[in-house]
Amino acid sequence: MVNVLPPGAASLPRRALPAWVYNHPDMTRLELERILRPSWQIATHVNSLPNPGDYVTFDMGPDSIVVLRDRERVLRAFHNVCRHRGARILDHAGHCPGAIVCPYHGWSYSYEGALVGVPSRDSFPGLDRAEHSLKPVRVEVMFGLVFVCLADDPPPLAERWQPFLEELAPYRIEEMQPLGPVGYEDWDVDWKVAMDNYLESYHVPIGHPGLNRMFTPDYDDQKGSPGIARGTSWLKEQPSARWSERFYQGLVGRVVTDLPEPERRCWRFYSALPNLGIDIFPEQIDFFQVLPRGPGKCRIRYAIFGHPDDRREMRVLRALGTRINAQVNGEDRWLCARVQRGLESPSYTPGPLSAIETWMTEFHDLLESRIPEVRLPQAPDRFA
Repeated sequence: MVNVLPPGAASLPRRALPAWVYNHPDMTRLELERILRPSWQIATHVNSLPNPGDYVTFDMGPDSIVVLRDRERVLRAFHNVCRHRGARILDHAGHCPGAIVCPYHGWSYSYEGALVGVPSRDSFPGLDRAEHSLKPVRVEVMFGLVFVCLADDPPPLAERWQPFLEELAPYRIEEMQPLGPVGYEDWDVDWKVAMDNYLESYHVPIGHPGLNRMFTPDYDDQKGSPGIARGTSWLKEQPSARWSERFYQGLVGRVVTDLPEPERRCWRFYSALPNLGIDIFPEQIDFFQVLPRGPGKCRIRYAIFGHPDDRREMRVLRALGTRINAQVNGEDRWLCARVQRGLESPSYTPGPLSAIETWMTEFHDLLESRIPEVRLPQAPDRFA
């Protein structure tokens, strides 16, 4: 058994965070400001923006970002806020024909963010258009996935993901196409409860019986580097008792012939701090972000990608994989909601963490380093 422990694990047994941390009115503001805005966040895949003028928006807390392909096919990101009166300019995803135009007063911007058009220009004496370009946002591409960062200067993505580049190379993620639009789910669960859940596999044998029927535990084949935990589950030789799971087990190795044989038998799960998951399956991949929606509430933002393949067998395989994953996601949502409700009980005190839950400790250490008060047994009257 490979058990790579994150920093701080040598001090185990650790205890979970106090209950107040998961439902305090000041926490969302501090987490956005100190943890999420200074981190890399996935916006989309490069192949979701094939043409100049194509765009997608990404919202996190009060921030809204637009990622757009310019006339030279360069990807750019801007704050999705008009420089006139602050109106949101674009929604969801689509195409800007010729320019980015604010729907309020018609201020227009080039694909490079420059202010190029102001209706009733003479009514703005002394206006310097060069001072009113859209505010840029840092953007970086890795595996064909487009990341943005709203603040600070985090390390390059390739540096952080370097230990995993070789094992991800066979999947050719950069060549994939979107298999559907970006999706959203709103959970009545604090985002940290959801991330705690995604960072540990201790709950899988009980909480995810389907995965337990189909796969070895992913904590039996684990790897990590600072800020990223990876678990790999391997298909069992014993067929599942459920028809959909058994059908998937028998079909995947025969359909996904472009992957090396070992990769046809495994599901890989990458959890990247502070709020990102990337799931790698033989037939497709997905990403998801856990975004705060206020104390005790979160939004799951996700998308699915795969290589173009019109074969009926691939359509069936992807439908089966999506069905299995939908079941797992529903189980996680149900389990997390039970934790959120349980944390509201005055009887709860933080319990010890298993060695299988040690990736949670790195997440908790990150929270504590940015918001030291999280280790206090009771919420402070004020935060530093």
